[in-house]
Amino acid sequence: MTDSTFKRFVEVGRVVLLKSGPSAGKIAVIAEIIDHNRAIIDGPTTGVPRQSFPYRHLTLTPISLTKLPRGAGSGVIRKQAEKEGIVAKWESSTWAKKRAAMEKRRSLNDFERFSVMVAKKQRRDVVRKTLAKAT
Repeated sequence: MTDSTFKRFVEVGRVVLLKSGPSAGKIAVIAEIIDHNRAIIDGPTTGVPRQSFPYRHLTLTPISLTKLPRGAGSGVIRKQAEKEGIVAKWESSTWAKKRAAMEKRRSLNDFERFSVMVAKKQRRDVVRKTLAKAT
């Protein structure tokens, strides 16, 4: 039997990123699978209330809680998530860092965007001059 190319499965304990709703952009954990369209998610450490959520509004992450029982309550999920450092793992991932950088970039005002442009010009000028010296 060959190994599957898929590594992220819908399973109890899988950490997911919410794509829509009031908690969009936050992470939660699959606590129970309802059917092939929905799961019960819970994010006690990230402020996501326990609720039924459709898979099409979730993105599976490579992070998952180990040995989480089916239908686990918020207390059990909180203890397990804190023990395994799920939030810290997520925040240290390149995916989360890219999302944070994008969000930071979106929240800039006009003057801050101008400052970024000037800094990029200065950096580009320094690089161009050092390359010209080197050749």
